[in-house]
Amino acid sequence: MAQRWWQELPPVAGSFVMATGIVSVGLHLTGFEAVSWLVFALAAAVWVLLAVDFGMRLRWHRQQWEAEADTPPALTAVAATTVLGTRLSLAGWQLAACALLAVAAVLWPGLLLAVVRHWNRRMPGVAFLVCVSTQGLAVLAGTLAQAEVGDWLAWACLLLFGLGLLVYAAAFAHFEIQQVRIGAGDQWVATGGLAISALAAARLVAAHQWTGLPHQMLRVVALIVLGLNLFGCAILMVAEVIRPRPEYDIRRWATVFPLGMTAVAALAVGTAIDMSVLETLGKLLMVVAVGAWVLTFTVLLADRRTFEFDRSA
Repeated sequence: MAQRWWQELPPVAGSFVMATGIVSVGLHLTGFEAVSWLVFALAAAVWVLLAVDFGMRLRWHRQQWEAEADTPPALTAVAATTVLGTRLSLAGWQLAACALLAVAAVLWPGLLLAVVRHWNRRMPGVAFLVCVSTQGLAVLAGTLAQAEVGDWLAWACLLLFGLGLLVYAAAFAHFEIQQVRIGAGDQWVATGGLAISALAAARLVAAHQWTGLPHQMLRVVALIVLGLNLFGCAILMVAEVIRPRPEYDIRRWATVFPLGMTAVAALAVGTAIDMSVLETLGKLLMVVAVGAWVLTFTVLLADRRTFEFDRSA
């Protein structure tokens, strides 16, 4: 039975919100405020549609909701919410950002446990959403702490950051390496997990709670995680060149998100440790991320399948 695009959107559609939201954050950090808000409005509108659909399925199609809740794409609900909350916090809308943090925090533990319980031995790139969702909470908590909402949020950021690294290692142990060559776009979430971890580390470096040796250690950790992220991006880019995958797939938004997150992470780490070369790199990567977003969005609009899903397939 065919469904219109606004009805029963698949959970992976949350990756569109994640990608669009982080591009909005990057545009804000690089001074393109008007465009940033325009992109944010699009991300927020789709987030609302997904939230309404989430509630309707929970109320009227509970069996389907339960079947989708234990799959990794369900965690895009948490990650997308934290990305939008981070953008609002950067704009000074702390009450709204706190509300989104609360929503994400309520959703996160149940979805995380359900997903981990149903992991397979060899998983695609979406397995790393366990890290992305966890570090998304860390980033939003750290951003609110920087906005002086509460010092306890910095400690929450530190705890979630450490947990995020642990679940990243667990996801990597289940990741099917062959996905680097054959993945339809979600293989990039492997680098997205590292990028958002680097951004969380940058928030910790910028916090006033840590000085001396702990502060220096956080600086080193931020650089190491960002370096691993950039190395992973290079490997995936080479794989894309060797084996091009030009056809549109909704999982391509899971490619755009890591590109945008890598740019934002480079900007944030560069600012936190006062390294101008990283800030310059972040600006250059932001151009790549925006280009990837525009290209993917254009192909999305041109693809007739975008506006109709066959749920019986």
